[in-house]
Amino acid sequence: MNTPSDPTWMRFFPPAGWLGAYKREWLPSDAIAGITLAAYAIPVSLAYAALAGLPPQVGVYGYMLGGIGYALLGSSRQLAIGPTSAISLMIAGTVGALAGGDALRYAQIASLAAFAVAVLCFIAWLFKLSVLVRLVSDSILVGFKAGAGLTIIMSQLPSLLGVAGGGHNFFDRAIKLGGQLGGIDPLVLAIGAVALLLLLLGERLLPGKPVGITIVALAIILATLLGLPALGVPVTGKIPEGLPALGIPTFGLLEFDDLFPLAAGCVLLAYIEGVSAARSFAAKHGYPLDVRQEFLGLGAANLAAALGHGYPVAGGLSQSAVNDSAGARTPLALVICSVALGLCLLFFTGLLTNLPKAVLGAIVFAAVYRLVDVRALLRMWQVSRIDFYAAAIALISVLLLGILQGILLASIASIFLLLARASRPNVAFLGRLPGSGRYSDSARHEGVEPLVGIIAFRPEASLLYINAETILETVLIALREAPAVRLVACDLSASPYIDLAGARMLHDLHDELASRRVTFCIVGAHAQLRDLLRAEGLAAKTDSGQWLRSLDSLLSDDQASTAPRTV
Repeated sequence: MNTPSDPTWMRFFPPAGWLGAYKREWLPSDAIAGITLAAYAIPVSLAYAALAGLPPQVGVYGYMLGGIGYALLGSSRQLAIGPTSAISLMIAGTVGALAGGDALRYAQIASLAAFAVAVLCFIAWLFKLSVLVRLVSDSILVGFKAGAGLTIIMSQLPSLLGVAGGGHNFFDRAIKLGGQLGGIDPLVLAIGAVALLLLLLGERLLPGKPVGITIVALAIILATLLGLPALGVPVTGKIPEGLPALGIPTFGLLEFDDLFPLAAGCVLLAYIEGVSAARSFAAKHGYPLDVRQEFLGLGAANLAAALGHGYPVAGGLSQSAVNDSAGARTPLALVICSVALGLCLLFFTGLLTNLPKAVLGAIVFAAVYRLVDVRALLRMWQVSRIDFYAAAIALISVLLLGILQGILLASIASIFLLLARASRPNVAFLGRLPGSGRYSDSARHEGVEPLVGIIAFRPEASLLYINAETILETVLIALREAPAVRLVACDLSASPYIDLAGARMLHDLHDELASRRVTFCIVGAHAQLRDLLRAEGLAAKTDSGQWLRSLDSLLSDDQASTAPRTV
């Protein structure tokens, strides 16, 4: 494991850490995990390549080369890299329009997109942009995944039913599929249904086992023995043998404004998905994860995929779970997986010729149906409506606009929702808890003693330009409704930061109260707040000596000064 005292190059090259600490007894576990991952990757990569509209071997290239790239620069020990369902659908929905029906140009643009993803990842690493990805909330991701899952399922139903399908988005596909239901091929439907049933049963009864490759093998054997291709059952056909020819992607195929949205969407989706999965395994096995370094790992994986004429890849939870449950101890498992996939490309692609496409559709269906997390959506509805609305925006935008436009719109929506939340902070109007010197929000606690002639309020957020006007209006409304107010106290103990607009709001509040001959005091201000309040001239309008005091101390002195004197 690398430490802060290690040379800089070692911190940027994780294998220098885990290879130096590698134990011989780990090798069998990594070898078994690598072979198991390869067995999982073959059917999934074929299915995702078909989903992306690319030749089936291109999906295998992504797993083989992407895994080697990530093993060199990634910081997770269990994360597995390869094509994912969402990115595959994003490629299918975007590249097709850019390629203009040219299959060669389609493949070239897909490889160029992987190269652009690598470049953006290196730029994001250089400028430490991992913080920007955090702007996409968990609720947005729940909605986005649900929309992506439904879209992918709808795109695979034609393969399972033996119809042509078509359409540009979820609803268009659904309408066209509905019009084709009379042409369902019973044999294709039976093959897809049986494969899907076996996959779901295997997932439940044999978790972590290479169920997918077993079903693929059985499907190929049955298709060959029964002559299913001659009966009109669509199959993958001949897959070229041999390793991918390495080369620089073809440049100049697209303008920057055409390529950038696709690459940026892939980076955002790949980084969020990969880091989420990597964090869960790092926590499980007790080692640190460098989220900034993950940009380098993802960039190296996509650069390797691009040089091998693949398309963008990412780390996914499902393949990583297979890698982890099979016993992976280090990224050496990815290298072993890549070697196994290379041997398959060299010697065994001919065995995949009669693989029914309905089985590939079932594999995709089984891999993505869990993305539609209805339970999480229902819980949001019950607990936080604003989170539910955020998820709904993401879900609907993906269904209407597609994966790429959906995630970009969802990302923008998450920023606006963040601003919307910050613009409406809770302003607690305080009362005294009986028999104590503590104060609490009168609206949230029963039995709080009201403060006679006094309004004490506590903004429970930073005072910023986006919420200053709301806070001022809330206090003025309370002032109009309260009888005979002589003192207004602003408790800033829950406000970690204030900007110039927040300070101006306090000026305006003071001036309004002064016009009504009401005293204004500020208490509980932290050091940074006090510095800015002084710089903005609030010390000339309020007693700066009180800024450090607690609300109880202020009100106790006020009560003593206003108490009737006995002679």
